[in-house]
Amino acid sequence: MLIQVCLFFYCKFLWRCLKFVMRKLTGRCELQRICYNTKPGASRTMKIETSLRDSKSKLLQTSVSVHPDAIEKTIDDIMELKKINPDINPQLGISLQACLLQIVGYRNLIADVEKLRRESYDSDNPQHEEMLLKLWKFLKPNTPLESRISKQWCEIGFQGDDPKTDFRGMGLLGLYNLQYFAERDAAAAQQVLSDSLHPKCRDITKEEISKFSKAEWEKKRMDKAIGYSFAIVGINITDLAYNLLVSGALKTHFYNIAPEAPTLSHFQQTFCQTLTGLEEHRKIICQIIKLSDARVS
Repeated sequence: MLIQVCLFFYCKFLWRCLKFVMRKLTGRCELQRICYNTKPGASRTMKIETSLRDSKSKLLQTSVSVHPDAIEKTIDDIMELKKINPDINPQLGISLQACLLQIVGYRNLIADVEKLRRESYDSDNPQHEEMLLKLWKFLKPNTPLESRISKQWCEIGFQGDDPKTDFRGMGLLGLYNLQYFAERDAAAAQQVLSDSLHPKCRDITKEEISKFSKAEWEKKRMDKAIGYSFAIVGINITDLAYNLLVSGALKTHFYNIAPEAPTLSHFQQTFCQTLTGLEEHRKIICQIIKLSDARVS
């Protein structure tokens, strides 16, 4: 344990010495070197974030958690601290601003998502009820909902008569994501719902059915196994996306797709892509099964 502590402080001291030498040789601080030598996107932003967090300066350490409205003032303070002339280095301020907007935005996005996750579904809240009914209309536009409490909810993948019980784990976040997908791309959402209810692994000819009734039974059993409950899976994917967000695993993705601060819509788009990707993977599995059956026969 003592050796590890000594090694840590030795490496930290050595790294600071290396940064000092690099500044003397290049005439640029670490932030300048990152901005000038790294392309815009996740690579640059994550290096800037690491540099700021690991700095011995309190100003630089706290810059990753300032309010978005204070970013410009923070950049001015950083430039002054590092003795960088903004007139000679105009691009540096622009690059730092873009990176800080992403860093601070990611932090705020976690707070927004967490707030939705902690808010429970309330059937007495008209807004909550309206969102739920809209979800039905977007997914089943040609089928009227007979009543608020109904077995029909199972048709879109809920577990019982009242969907509110299924939102306990993810709160309103699960409903927000499902409605976003169903409203943003109704055709794709309806197709994924249809595929989840009517999965098909392979086509069996009449000759096969007549000869191998057991094989037909196995096919039906396989079809049932590959099908899934649309709404429940959507809530579970919301849970997955939430955990990836909080752990920081989505930073690379968001820093690449969001030129400035990532927002709730970016999180919801990621959810949609994941849910659609699940269906694509299911189809690939079906094709593999089909090819395997063809080889066997």
